[in-house]
Amino acid sequence: MMNNYLAISAVKHPPKKISTLIFGMGLSNILLFSEMAMASGDLWDMSLDELGKIRVTSIASGTQTPLDKAAAIATVITADDIAAMGATSIDQVLETVPGLHVTRSSQTYFPKYIIRGITSTFNPQTLMLVNGIPITSLFTGDRGHISGGEMPIKSIARIEVIRGPGSALYGADAFSGVINIVTKQHDDINGTKTGARVGSFGTQSVWLEHGGSYNKVNVGFTLEAETTDGFKRTVEYDAQTVVDNDPQLQATFGAPPASLAPSSTSNMKDSIEARLNIAHDNSLLRVGYQGRYDVGSTVGYAEALDPTSRVSSQRYNLDYTYTLNDLTPNIDVESRVSYYKNTQEVKTNILLFPAGAGAGFFANGFIGNPGYQEENARIDLSALFKGLNNHLIRLGTGFTWDDMFEVTETKNFMVAFQTNGSPVFLPRPSGMIEDVSDTPEVYLPESQRTNHYVFVQDEWKFAPNWQATTGIRYDHFSDFGDTTNPRLALVWAATDKITTKLLYGKAFRAPSFVELFGISNPLTLGNRNLKPETIDTYELALSHQLSSKLLYTANIYRYNIKDFITFVPQIGGAKAQNIGELQGHGLELEADYSPVYNLRFLVNYAYQQSTDKKTDVDVGDAPNQQIYARSEWTVTPDWHFDSQVTWVGKQKRVAGDTRPALSDYTTMDLTLRKQDVINGLELALSVRNVFDADVREPSTGGVVVNMPNDYPMAGRSVYAEVQYQF
Repeated sequence: MMNNYLAISAVKHPPKKISTLIFGMGLSNILLFSEMAMASGDLWDMSLDELGKIRVTSIASGTQTPLDKAAAIATVITADDIAAMGATSIDQVLETVPGLHVTRSSQTYFPKYIIRGITSTFNPQTLMLVNGIPITSLFTGDRGHISGGEMPIKSIARIEVIRGPGSALYGADAFSGVINIVTKQHDDINGTKTGARVGSFGTQSVWLEHGGSYNKVNVGFTLEAETTDGFKRTVEYDAQTVVDNDPQLQATFGAPPASLAPSSTSNMKDSIEARLNIAHDNSLLRVGYQGRYDVGSTVGYAEALDPTSRVSSQRYNLDYTYTLNDLTPNIDVESRVSYYKNTQEVKTNILLFPAGAGAGFFANGFIGNPGYQEENARIDLSALFKGLNNHLIRLGTGFTWDDMFEVTETKNFMVAFQTNGSPVFLPRPSGMIEDVSDTPEVYLPESQRTNHYVFVQDEWKFAPNWQATTGIRYDHFSDFGDTTNPRLALVWAATDKITTKLLYGKAFRAPSFVELFGISNPLTLGNRNLKPETIDTYELALSHQLSSKLLYTANIYRYNIKDFITFVPQIGGAKAQNIGELQGHGLELEADYSPVYNLRFLVNYAYQQSTDKKTDVDVGDAPNQQIYARSEWTVTPDWHFDSQVTWVGKQKRVAGDTRPALSDYTTMDLTLRKQDVINGLELALSVRNVFDADVREPSTGGVVVNMPNDYPMAGRSVYAEVQYQF
């Protein structure tokens, strides 16, 4: 997928009065400002000063467009916004986006980014990019259970979130939305900064940032390291408790209880993040490293407490972009090559179930230790043609090679199947842990996948205040086949203060490797008969700059999903299934109000409902309503006080789960910052979840409920931060 489409950008140093959260319309084409619009002198080419609070983006074709004129429903969050929130991780930042909720998986509490209620077991429907390049794990189709999520924030220049389908631009996995993290370059840092943070749960962080120019070579570098014991919350009841309380098993085997519940979660983790950006003339080289070490099991990989296991992961990425603007008077060309590698290693045995599990047959615990390495190489080429009046035409092509290799596993169990197809897990004949790598018993066979694509896009400004964008992309996958995804967007700047937008987009997601090929796995079994899932979305949006002090936006949407894929719980594990058609609709509202020069309020509200068309029942596992509000008060030029309140509405249960809906909850966060304590020194104090609300996210539901009291989240926490700029 093309760098122009994937490199989401915004004004690098926007005025602090600029709005943080603005709607555009759909993933079709965030780029309504083209060179032709810039030259026309009408509403499309207003300056930022003229547009007041409008931020800009170039998510689609590389030229900057005010968000209210962009054909996408988008949110831009800058480093200044992140500091104002007092956020310590990207997950805390993303929870502020309307229509996006961050929930958790039992797999190391891996974050699930639910956009507009669309989610499944591993949440592969949300595509995440770093500098425009996917960080999708081949294994699960998400960001990776160990290396994904909870990304530190000091390396981030800005984040852009697009709600809606995007396969016409991004190819596979841009299903419910796209999150792009843009890391800092030299001018985002401008000198050298160093800092440290200490806080609750034994958290300690240090970081270093440097940006400068050397003989016309621009260098940006960030390094951040953190260690934390993680929050401790009690789990009253887990999957082993379910087994311990099974009367039939007790009558047959009479085994003593083995559950470790009630006990606390295991959320410890060490991490290192390093980013290097080198730019010279038309070239840009970026190198990244993410390391996660000694990661705890949270509530246990099988929702049975496991306090001793530790896993680690390392992610490497390298990309090089070469741009030729004005190769000819009417043609710009951009090319990019990139490489990505991700690993998962088990350092201390994973206890899927504790010692004494399996009616006492697994005296040392039910142990399974999966590991893997995966790599990905991409080549992308695009050209922008500006030679036709009132048209911008972009053509592109690319090739991707994926390889999942070094799949390893040690375990002390073996799998047999009953006549009804349900798996039965028995101790290995030796009774010991054995290495089953490179055997038919391994949890996943090593696999490869290739993809090549072509696309075309036309931005046509057919009237002074009207622009239509059409596009189509064709993809061919070696293990999946062909797919074609169109888009259409129409944007009308009705006045200099009102913009309306209408669009249609189609997207797809091919099954991940574990969904297709997972075998001998007590948690997730694959299904080679899966079809890809598809979505069609229709959206209508309005943006109104009511005055220089107030901006409000609104949009409504409707989508239809076919062949949705998720893991359906069954006795002995969960199997990937196409569960039919889902239909959803929703509303998203935002307002940005600055009554006086030193005070600003931001608020957004989102409503969504996603239903199974066969049963007309809510799909569940996502809030139907959310509200977020933030105030930014500049007490004096150097003192800043910020507060935010997040309300997450009730979350209904999935089909077959008879528990009542998960209760709503409200959290409040406060942040106080003092700049220029002495020249270059900044201090900050942040309190999160001030009133220590009992926040819970939904545990796995269905035929069997392993954790009826759901996943407990962090309580009140306090962080102190010091930063010095040289």
